[in-house]
Amino acid sequence: MGRVYQQTYVDTYSRVAHCKLYTTKTPITAADLLNDRVLPFYASGQLPVLRILTDRGTEYCGKADSNDYQLYIAVNDIEHTKTKARHPQTNGIYERFHKTILQGFYQPALRRKIFGSVEELQADLDEWLEYYNNERTHQGKRCCGRTPMETLRDGKSIWKEKFVN
Repeated sequence: MGRVYQQTYVDTYSRVAHCKLYTTKTPITAADLLNDRVLPFYASGQLPVLRILTDRGTEYCGKADSNDYQLYIAVNDIEHTKTKARHPQTNGIYERFHKTILQGFYQPALRRKIFGSVEELQADLDEWLEYYNNERTHQGKRCCGRTPMETLRDGKSIWKEKFVN
C-alpha cells in the first residue's frame, strides 16, 4: 500500500470531522475532500460553508486561475483564511483532533489488523468517524458533553442567524 496521507476537515464550532485517505499511487487534490464529503454533508443540512482555515501549504495557496483549490473555493463562494506563520495555536483544533484520531483509531486499528488497501483502511476510518461524530461526547467549550452532531444540530439556528445572503 505504501505511505498513506490524510486530508482532514474539522468544523471549528461543532467539532464534526471528515477525513479522506490517499497514497502517492492514488493522489487526490486538496479540493477532493471538500467536493466528496464536506460540502455535500453541509448542503444536506442546508448549512453553507462560509470560511475555511488552512495552513500555508502550496496545495492551498495561489491564484484562482492557477491553483485548483483556490478556484474550487472561489466557485463555491467560500472565504479562505490561512494560519499565521509561527503561531501553531491557530491550528490547535486540528492538532488536538489528530492526537485523538491517532490514539483512538490508528494505534488500535493498526495493532489489531493488517490493511491490504487504502480503501479498506478508509472504510474502517469512516466507521470510526461515525462513532466520533455521533456517539463520542466532547467536553470542550462548545460541545459541553454533547456529541459533535448534537452540537451542530443545536447550533444550526445560531448559524442561520449569522449567515447573511
